[in-house]
Amino acid sequence: MRLARIPVSAVLILLGLILQVSVFGRLQLPGATPDILLLVVVGLAMVYGPRGGCLVGFAAGLLADLAPPSDHAVGRYALVLCLMGYAAGLLRPDHGRQRSVSSALLVVGAASIASTLLYATVGALVGDTAARHVGLGNLVISALLYDLLLAPFVVPLVMLLGRRFGRDPVAAASDDDGPGLGALARYRTTRAVSTSPKYKKRRGPGFARRP
Repeated sequence: MRLARIPVSAVLILLGLILQVSVFGRLQLPGATPDILLLVVVGLAMVYGPRGGCLVGFAAGLLADLAPPSDHAVGRYALVLCLMGYAAGLLRPDHGRQRSVSSALLVVGAASIASTLLYATVGALVGDTAARHVGLGNLVISALLYDLLLAPFVVPLVMLLGRRFGRDPVAAASDDDGPGLGALARYRTTRAVSTSPKYKKRRGPGFARRP
């Protein structure tokens, strides 16, 4: 992960955490709570790729685990967001530019369902039975609905800021997770055989052939 991506990622994660704790966490909505941190992680992962998405997801989840209202085991949400960031990074579009809103919503919907199920599964393994009282089906449906409603306002903005402030101008055509098609195209261009006519060396007058 490039150093230029750390400041913008940190600012977006902190803003998402503040909104998560101070605004959406106090709305007392039925079912699950809108997960702004998940949307931030998905947006950055679709710009940074699987490696950057994994690191961003782990940092965001760990901060959420340590936030004052947290009542679950430390590392539980960090594991969930780390896996979600890696999976979303695998679905990153070319150069981190999403051309279709429907494809971004599909990624958000899949991440919302998977994160809710994974969070409940890890909680059951460590003895947290809160999901049983609310109902796992109700949590999945409400989390999916809330995240899809917020995704058009959060994910495009996060991706725009990630591309604008988190990419090096020199390495914009490539990525740290692989050489990319840009490097391959440049290699093939430089290695292509020239089709221009070759220069023929002229013979001096003293070496002209006799008839």
